[in-house]
Order: sequence, then structure tokens, then C-alpha cells
Amino acid sequence: MPWNSDLLPKPLDDPARVAKARGLRRRLLTLAVSVLALVAGSAVYTRLSWTFPADSDGASNALQAWQMLHGNPLLRGWMLSDVSFYTTELPQYMLVELAHGLNEGVIHIAAAITYTLAILFAALLAAGRGTGRTAAGAACVAAGIMLAPQLSAGILVLLSSPDHIGTSVPVMLAWLILDRARPRWGVPVLVSLILGWAAVADALVLYVAAAPLALVCVVRVIHATTRLRAPLASQWYELMLAAGAIVAVAASHLALRLVAAFGGFSSPAPKTHVATLSHLLHHNVPVVAHGLLMLFGADFLDFPVSAFLVLHLVGVLLAVAGIAVTAWRFPRDRDLVAQVLLAGIAINLAVFLASTSVSWLPTMREIDVVLPFSAALAGRQLAPRIAAAARWPGAAGITGALALVGAGYLAGLWHDVVQPVPPTQAERLAAWLEGHHLTDGLSGYWESNVVVLASGDRVRVRLVETGHGPLASRGVVSAMLTPGVRESDSAWYDPAHATADFVLLFPGSAAFPGFTDRGSVVATFGKPRRTYQVDGFTVLVWPHTNLLARLGPANR
Repeated sequence: MPWNSDLLPKPLDDPARVAKARGLRRRLLTLAVSVLALVAGSAVYTRLSWTFPADSDGASNALQAWQMLHGNPLLRGWMLSDVSFYTTELPQYMLVELAHGLNEGVIHIAAAITYTLAILFAALLAAGRGTGRTAAGAACVAAGIMLAPQLSAGILVLLSSPDHIGTSVPVMLAWLILDRARPRWGVPVLVSLILGWAAVADALVLYVAAAPLALVCVVRVIHATTRLRAPLASQWYELMLAAGAIVAVAASHLALRLVAAFGGFSSPAPKTHVATLSHLLHHNVPVVAHGLLMLFGADFLDFPVSAFLVLHLVGVLLAVAGIAVTAWRFPRDRDLVAQVLLAGIAINLAVFLASTSVSWLPTMREIDVVLPFSAALAGRQLAPRIAAAARWPGAAGITGALALVGAGYLAGLWHDVVQPVPPTQAERLAAWLEGHHLTDGLSGYWESNVVVLASGDRVRVRLVETGHGPLASRGVVSAMLTPGVRESDSAWYDPAHATADFVLLFPGSAAFPGFTDRGSVVATFGKPRRTYQVDGFTVLVWPHTNLLARLGPANR
């Protein structure tokens, strides 16, 4: 019988076994800390999300998920926005609704989970393949930068209705796989599948993930074959990644076409226009600069200067430093993930700055992936350098100062979390309508689906829009009201199966325009028989009348 040393028991102090055990303990510890952070972060950020009321954007997504749960997985009859969230937030909403039912809490719970995952993935990307204190420090830098979003506009953009911050989660998951896995043919395939899945939900994946990955890989191939004289065949990994990025975008377009072909939802193509040079310099640049401060919690233009706000400027400086280091090293760097994160930031900012979509702070949702991407870069690039300079005079002071900044962030987060949260206006209105047996009505966009959600679908307010033609036959110039086509289901307006007997008028605000076109309401339905004033709303009522039968044709 041949001798086989593997059959002998290994000594307890065998180096391979010890290293393997340490690696297993490290992975288990990372998993335990990640799960704990996810649970704790979700609880904290749910409470913080409640400081900004839900609106009809998130309510529409919640209603879509509710229909998918109840037998309409393709959302037949629905017209969605240009960002469908069909494969990202809608499945998440379905899971939350299974446990929590249909109410405003769905939006806040889902937003909190999404933001916590964004922080967690940014921290893991910052740590990279490192271990020990350096990796932990890198993760803390990334998480600390994102720890305390700014109240009001910051909560709206990062912790409210589904938005592009949610798109950063599957994208960073793809980058984590790219970072941790060894170069094998299955990695480009898996990364392409994740990016394609996310691109079905959000076309922004093209600018923040697919184009950056393809561009970086092409640059790396050119550098390797021209400067390093490497054979093209040796660059198969980068070539597969670039091809996979292109395939992901093409496959997402095909998937949306197939959904529509099988009778599923419709979604308009994203529309954008290029801004003039004057508009870019005098409007877009100042607004985007202001918006970036808001994303990092450092908006001193709209908020009084405080210690908490000044501390957030440290996060801005760390993010800028991480981006600068990555850009400086870009031509010779072998860190693929850092290069892709930088390219994603640059392309996203460039496209947004050059567009006419820049208007006010909430439009910063178009670039909110800049926050987790730059936070990951800051930790990834700066923590190892701080650790390497640990013996320099003053290095310990830098570490202590960063720890104090982190403590200040935690204190600011606690201050924001304990703010009182009164009942929302939608909740108060829904309760009044239900108490007066007014359960089916019509209104503008911002006064419709959010009331449905606040009532748990017991009060149904459907969106109506103003048509384009005058009612010449009635001798008036007001336009005919028509069924809404924005985030709505055509079945809601079928008078054979649905009804409506009241209309809500509300002045709204600059950020959320109301519905006040009383002339078109009267021209379409006649004078109301009853009128109520409730919490700033005007409720026009036509008892025992189905207003849906009098609506003009939908412009779908």
C-alpha cells in the first residue's frame, strides 16, 4: 500500500490549518457584524425616514408592488415612469408588504433597508481585500461619510421614495464580486447578469456602471498591449467584462420590450436635452455644487451653520481626497474597482451637468450614487495611507481627529432621529374622507396615490389631468379633464367597474405642485352639490354621480 501522508492527523499548530481557521473566523465575524449593522441601521433609518412624509412617487411604487402581490406580476394596464424599479425596489416593496401590509410605513422601511445596504456595501468596497485594523478603518471612513443624511432635502433624496440610491446597491454588489473573486470566466457573466437586472429597473445603470466598466476595461487593455507589450489574448478578462457590460444594457432593453409584448406595463423612454454652455455655467454648476453639499450633509447655504454641519465638511474633504488620489493613480493603477468607481462618478456628473434636468435640490437624486461611490473611494484610498504613516509625527492625532468626527456624526444622527414625527397630512385627509364616507375621488398627482396608501387602499383618489381641447359644445374655454397616465392603472378609470364622486383641490407648494384647476373641474362635471374645506384641501362632492363616466379620453 503506497504511503499517503494526508491520512495522518494534522498537528494542531499546522500553519495551513491555523490560517484556514483564522480566515473562517474572520469571514464569520464580518458576516455577523454586517447582519447586526443591517438590522440596527434599518431601525435607525426607518425612524429618520419618517421625518419626511411619503409622497405619491413612493406611494405609486407601493401600489404597484401590491398589485404584483395580488395577481398582476406584469403590471398589466400600468403606465410607469421612465424609471420602473421593476426588478429592484418593487420586489423589495412586495416583501415588506407581505410582513407589514399596505401603508405609508412600507416606503420608510424599504428606504431604510436600501440606504443601510448602500452604506454596508460602500464600507465593504472601502475595505477591499484587506484585513485587520486597516480594513476596519477603511470601512469606518466610508460608513462615517454616509452616516447622517441631512434633514429635509437630504432625507427626500436618500431616504424617501425609491430612487437612484437604490440602484447603487446592485451595482456595488457587482463591484464587490469583481473585487473579491479571482479572474475566472464566470465573474464577467455574473457581473453582466447583475447589471442587466438593475438596468431593467433604472436606465441610469448605463452611466454609473455599464459605460464606466466598459471604458475602464478598454483603457486597461490598451495600456497593457501598447505600454506593457502584453499579448491581446492575455487581456481576456477585461475584454469579457467590457463585452458583458454592453450585453447587460442591450438585454435590459430587450427584457422591457418582452414585458410590453406580453401585455405588461408601459414605460416611456428617458428624455433629456443638452444644456447650453451659458445655462451649464451659470445655473447647472452652482446648483449641482449646492446639491453635492446637501448629499454629504454639509449644506450650509440652506441651513444655519452648526458644529454638526461643519463636521460634515470633513466628509466632503475626505471624499474629494479619495477621488483625487484615484484620478492621480488612474493611468498606472491596477485597482479595477477603484477605477470603475471613479469613472462612474465622473460620467454620472458629466451627463447630469450637461443636461437640462438640473433644476432644484431634489433633482440631485440623479447623482446620488456619487455619495456611496466616493465614500468607498475615500476609505479605500486613504485608510491604507494613514496606516502606512502611523509612525509619522501627528499620525495618531489624525486618527483621533477622525474618531472625534465620527462621534460627532453619531451625535448628529441621534439628534435627528429623536425629532418628533406628527401624523402626515395624507393620513389626516384619508381619515376625514373615510369618516365622511367619501372613498372614491379624483385629484392631481401629489394628492392622489399618497392618500390611497395612507388609507391602506380604503380611500381611492385617482389622478386626473387637464386635456388640450376647449369644451366648445358647452361654451367654455376650460379644458376637459382626462384620466391620468403618470404612475396609474387604466382599470381605475373604467366606469363599469370603478366610481368617483368627489374631487380634491389643493394649492400644493413649489416642490410639489397642487391641483387647483376648478374651472376644468366644473366644465367637466358641472357645479358640485357640496363643498368642504379640510386641512387646506377643498373637497368638491357630487353625491350619487359617477364622475368617471364624464372624463375625456385618456392620452396614453
